[in-house]
Amino acid sequence: MQRPVSIIFRNMDPSPAVEDRIREHAAKLEHLFHRIVSCQVTVDVSGDRHHKGKLYRVGVTVRIPTGEIAVRGPGPKNHAHEDIYVAVRDAFDAIARRLEDRARRMRGDVKSHETSPHGTVTKILPSKGYGFIETSEGEEIYFHRNSVIRGAFDALTVGSEVRLSIAEDESEHGAQASSVVPIGKHHLSD
Repeated sequence: MQRPVSIIFRNMDPSPAVEDRIREHAAKLEHLFHRIVSCQVTVDVSGDRHHKGKLYRVGVTVRIPTGEIAVRGPGPKNHAHEDIYVAVRDAFDAIARRLEDRARRMRGDVKSHETSPHGTVTKILPSKGYGFIETSEGEEIYFHRNSVIRGAFDALTVGSEVRLSIAEDESEHGAQASSVVPIGKHHLSD
């Protein structure tokens, strides 16, 4: 890694033991993808009024020469994340899967699918004309208004299911969809 791991604790005091565990996991990432430029980890704790224990949420952002890959831990309903070490492990497992997928794509070892990838819209910014889709493999894909077929961008909402084609080149936001087709009972499909 070209820079040391950056670790941010929110709503809690820093823990040297947790920092050590995070650094161990980050070192393992370099074996999967040797061109990691930087790694930032955010550990957040929330006290849910409806639950006795604290729940930890861990986000990991890895910068590589071709962009950025990020994962955020699940929301406050994953009670396994009452254990900070489980939350750290799960976040690093998720980022490792994404790095392995990126490395396979870069090597050209991509499985060929008869159907185009599917995903769910996870974030949409209508005023800016773009959004993000999470594929069934868990990868976050950027899409622009112009990539949505049949001008259906304005009909998309968070949770909309779509088929997409992923472009060879990445955008400044990472992997990018070259075409997005809404699917489901309210949308036509090809």
